[in-house]
Amino acid sequence: MESTEVVRQYWSSVWSRDWHAVGVTLAEDVEVFWPVTREIIRGRENMVAVNREHPNGWSIDVLNVYDAGDVVVSEVQVPQEDVGIFRVVSFWTVAGGVITSGREYWTRYGGEEGRDWRLKYASVGDLAP
Repeated sequence: MESTEVVRQYWSSVWSRDWHAVGVTLAEDVEVFWPVTREIIRGRENMVAVNREHPNGWSIDVLNVYDAGDVVVSEVQVPQEDVGIFRVVSFWTVAGGVITSGREYWTRYGGEEGRDWRLKYASVGDLAP
């Protein structure tokens, strides 16, 4: 399976809440770093558990998956009831048909205001992907 397909399968399995299938896409010793919160999730069981135990009321829309040579980059949107919409950019290393490591940037879509000094250069977009 191509690396991009492994990542697509990961997101599809998370969205369908098929925890066994999520585990199949991950190396036993996978490490995923979330720089925004400085958390590192180590190991397949922990990564599956983090996804499984996330409060319900969410869905996943895969916006893009790119083959960037040594890594696969994915961009997903995660609407969650009563919380808002998250955007996630992930950098995945895939080897031997499984994700071996990742770095994910989770942020609330529109959760931060633009800076006043940029107003003359930029406009504010809507919630379209």
